Amino acid sequence: MVGALSHIRVLDLSRILAGPWVGQTLADLGADVIKVERPSVGDDTRSWGPPFLRDKAGRETADAAYFLSANRNKRSLTVDFTRPEGQAIVRQLVSTADVLIENFKVGGLAQYGLDYETLQTANSRLVYCSITGFGQTGPYARRPGYDFLIQGMGGLMSITGAEDGEPGAGPQKVGVALTDVLTGLYSTVAILSALAEREKSGLGQRIDMALLDVQIAALANQNMNYLTTGVPPRRMGNAHPNIVPYQDFPTSDGYMILAVGNDNQFSKLCKAIGHPEWAEDHRFATNSARVQNREELIALLNQTTVKRSTNDWVERLEAVNVPCGPINDLRQVFEDEQVKARGLRLDLPHPTAGKAPSVANPIRLSRTPIEYRGAAPTLGQHTEEVLLELGIDTTYIEELATHGII
Repeated sequence: MVGALSHIRVLDLSRILAGPWVGQTLADLGADVIKVERPSVGDDTRSWGPPFLRDKAGRETADAAYFLSANRNKRSLTVDFTRPEGQAIVRQLVSTADVLIENFKVGGLAQYGLDYETLQTANSRLVYCSITGFGQTGPYARRPGYDFLIQGMGGLMSITGAEDGEPGAGPQKVGVALTDVLTGLYSTVAILSALAEREKSGLGQRIDMALLDVQIAALANQNMNYLTTGVPPRRMGNAHPNIVPYQDFPTSDGYMILAVGNDNQFSKLCKAIGHPEWAEDHRFATNSARVQNREELIALLNQTTVKRSTNDWVERLEAVNVPCGPINDLRQVFEDEQVKARGLRLDLPHPTAGKAPSVANPIRLSRTPIEYRGAAPTLGQHTEEVLLELGIDTTYIEELATHGII
């Protein structure tokens, strides 16, 4: 079997996370993804550590764990495209490519002749995806954009964190660069859509992706909570603005999560915890009533859940189909029987470490499954291989290396 995108070639000129996440997703789906990196330096995240991958002898390698998270299944080509010889190589690759991913500042590649307007004249089928903080248009277009900054500007931090008056109150970023990851996923959808349309028109197109646009779009129901009322949502800790009870609760040995999504589940919860009368109480009988009387209900539940351990509650509530669960750290996550059964932890071949850990792509296709060909490449690992495929002879390759172009 071959991957669903085994007929697609991608040039990944991006770095950090949002763009590389696109490239990794396409590579997992079978595309030949060539990661174009700066000679001697590479993607910035190669040095974003510790932690770093360790070799068989336990010594740190040159690649940070951060880099490994977003560059699996790619081939690494080092080329300095600020120089004419390097630009010529990239243009030659473009002539064979279906997709180009870049996250340079607006207009940043035009000086090298690698902008969409120039490249599409040589390859009209090229799908060219640009990822920036604020997009190609608007008053902020030329500003640099980073995930943390966008989480603040795009409203996510205003609804994340402890409620005012609670210990530790204040805006919080999410514990992973979620805006980057979401931008990577939206960009992947856009690229696949453009490739599908190309089957009809025969033409590629430019894709303009902005972290700010994605962050705002991804606020989903919270956007509509504001747009329908004119009242900005507030930070509520782990509580849900539209559903009660839907948050963490203390137990005798920690915390658990209750995620009660309807009135029937609430009734089952009340019976299981020994208070069936709460389901008949007019203050709590419907979700709307529970939202309005949130504080009273949460106080009652807190007094009850603290009487048993997390495991006791989970077993008791799962038995009656009330959604609940523990709050795991990552050690507990990867030791979970369901996580193991789904094969989410991977060990992939790596040229210096022997093998490197990775996390499985969550996409499960029955006929063209995800391919795992190898861990993130070492810097320039495939440079000679890629250049030979282009028909460049070994003498010229040696000359390019001597002059620091590759």
